[in-house]
Amino acid sequence: MARSPKGLRFLFSFNSSVTKPTLSKFPTAVLLQGNFHLRYFSNLARAKEDKEPWWKESMDRLRNIGISAHIDSGKTTLTERILYYTGRIHEIHEVRGRDGVGAKMDSMDLEREKGITIQSAATYCTWNGYQVNIIDTPGHVDFTIEVERALRVLDGAILVLCSVGGVQSQSITVDRQMRRYEVPRLVFINKLDRMGADPWKVLNQARCKLRHHSAAVQVPMGLEEDFQGLIDLVQLKAYYFNGSNGENIVTGEVPADMGPLVAEKRHELIEVVSEVDDKLADAFLADEPISNTDLEGAIRRATVARKFVPVFMGSAFKNKGVQPLLDGVLRYLPCPSEVSNYALDQTKSEEKITLSGTPDGPLVALAFKLEEGRFGQLTYLRIYEGVIRKGEFIVNVNTGKKIKVPRLVRMHSDEMEDIQEAHAGQIVAVFGVDCASGDTFTDGSIKYTMTSMNIPEPVMSLAVQPVSKDSGGQFSKALNRFQKEDPTFCVGLDPESGQTIISGMGELHLDIYVERIRREYKVDATVGKPRVNFRETITQRADFDYLHKKQSGGQGQYGRVCGYIEPLALDSSTKFEFENMIIGQAIPSNFIPAIEKGFKEAANSGSLIGHPVENVRIVLTDGASHSVDSSELAFKLAAIYAFRQCYTAAKPVILEPVMLVELKIPTEFQGTVAGDLNKRKGVIVGNDQDGDDSIITAHVPLNNMFGYSTALRSMTQGKGEFTMEYKEHLPVSQDVQMQLVNTYKAGKAAG
Repeated sequence: MARSPKGLRFLFSFNSSVTKPTLSKFPTAVLLQGNFHLRYFSNLARAKEDKEPWWKESMDRLRNIGISAHIDSGKTTLTERILYYTGRIHEIHEVRGRDGVGAKMDSMDLEREKGITIQSAATYCTWNGYQVNIIDTPGHVDFTIEVERALRVLDGAILVLCSVGGVQSQSITVDRQMRRYEVPRLVFINKLDRMGADPWKVLNQARCKLRHHSAAVQVPMGLEEDFQGLIDLVQLKAYYFNGSNGENIVTGEVPADMGPLVAEKRHELIEVVSEVDDKLADAFLADEPISNTDLEGAIRRATVARKFVPVFMGSAFKNKGVQPLLDGVLRYLPCPSEVSNYALDQTKSEEKITLSGTPDGPLVALAFKLEEGRFGQLTYLRIYEGVIRKGEFIVNVNTGKKIKVPRLVRMHSDEMEDIQEAHAGQIVAVFGVDCASGDTFTDGSIKYTMTSMNIPEPVMSLAVQPVSKDSGGQFSKALNRFQKEDPTFCVGLDPESGQTIISGMGELHLDIYVERIRREYKVDATVGKPRVNFRETITQRADFDYLHKKQSGGQGQYGRVCGYIEPLALDSSTKFEFENMIIGQAIPSNFIPAIEKGFKEAANSGSLIGHPVENVRIVLTDGASHSVDSSELAFKLAAIYAFRQCYTAAKPVILEPVMLVELKIPTEFQGTVAGDLNKRKGVIVGNDQDGDDSIITAHVPLNNMFGYSTALRSMTQGKGEFTMEYKEHLPVSQDVQMQLVNTYKAGKAAG
């Protein structure tokens, strides 16, 4: 931002790489050139009178939105149409890449081949003078971290629902993520051109299953093959989408035959909004006429306050309803300054600080996504406060490192545009900045960190190793990069076999990474059988009293620890707790951290099947030390042996990941599928009817779900489909525990 001493104000909303205009040449108030806006106010008196900060208009005309939904609901197709209508792309390509090009936002070859989104992609566009930053997210549950990190940094979202499939289990998961990050949202009911489309059924499902306080702001004119256009219930206008790609919108009067339905749905809209907006409620109860402006203002207030969810309709594939949805984003979703964001002040014991969200404050930016770019690591930043400029220094609060910003860009899928600076509310990317996902950057004047994202536990593992020993370096490089990019992808070593173990959210998640190692790093890898990430825990309290004593040559070792271990609740937010309750100096305080470290190390591998021990609390009550022979190592070893000593007495059990499985099958196969789920030790928790299909919801142990897609196909003649997501870890049955323990012991004996 540059300000002249005479009071001229220059606002570089986008790219400020132009030369400063002269007054004689540009007497107008707004200059538009290429992809940026250069605004200045030449009337200082008027600027003083308005008392509006220089950034106000730029922030008001900015929207950060995400497009999220269950798999195959049309998210990427919708994003493709948005980019086309806003002029960011000049041709529409289909998602599965049948035309050899594929959707703009699916830039990976794997995405185009499989027809699914694997990585969230960021882009931006301009619509009616507003800048809209968009993040297109995956629908598959295995890539749920991509949705988590997108929603963490967005101000608003579009939840896409299929007018035939309705609200599915993944829709519920995505909606739960939106609630977690307090994101205001619109619903877009897509695919109204498909056979069996019923938007009113989907709206009722959203109210019941998602507990949305929602109402339609549009009514479709016809459905399925008769879908002609939409009627806006706020403006009371009919929209028809003409032209080869629906780019020509024709506005008309509401058709006479639809008058009664439109009147009924508009009344319902006013009624639902007035329940959560006092201003509209007063007019509604007083029977005063409600103008279009009043209704629009009430919908905006209620949506921004997350008390109401407006429902839009259309068919992205048939190019109908996308432009009114974009108008809805501008009208009803908040700009960055209308959203409250918090940071934790590291100098005041992580006290919560409300950020102003304006460019006037000190810089606060969150690195929410990392990618390996052509020129090194590409770090996506959401700026919450202040301004970031190319060439200036920023500080990584998490590591304390001071870094220069060598290159600042805005992303358009896999393309980028260089910019000189960006301000609060914007989403940009920087090159050459070494950091981890979730790190916070400031200008060095403050020590704030943003609250972290919710990162789910990996539930499945594979043993993987390169075929050729010569490619070990590339193999390690690939694993290190993927770990840095994706917090749900973990790499470890099996202590028994020495094999490399990769862990993730499911079979597809790990398959994609193995395929990426082959394609991007030219390393062929052999893959072992998928393994479930079991956990161990204890079920009762057990005491320990262990003396570690070694006096054979050299300096001796002496350390005694006494106390007890007890279980934490299964739903506890912490997996491991250590408490020192020693009164006095039985053990010098400088040895306590070593004892805690020893217990933590011991809990990494339980004695039942060698998996990590969770939900355990360790309390240290007494101990003894020696003035010469006690050391940190002695107390660490004492803690490790004490844990092993009392672990069996605490009645340990094995926990296994249980999945929430949702199946959609023809009703005729319901009995066969339910019987198979029982064999797999699944518990059916829901069974709904949807036309000729049955929708079964069940909780099934992940260990029993390998190869299920093949089994389901054969049971339902290829007509069944299912989605699966992690629910929780629960204790296994006694017979399964015995089987797992025996297998583990046999493996150790053979090794």
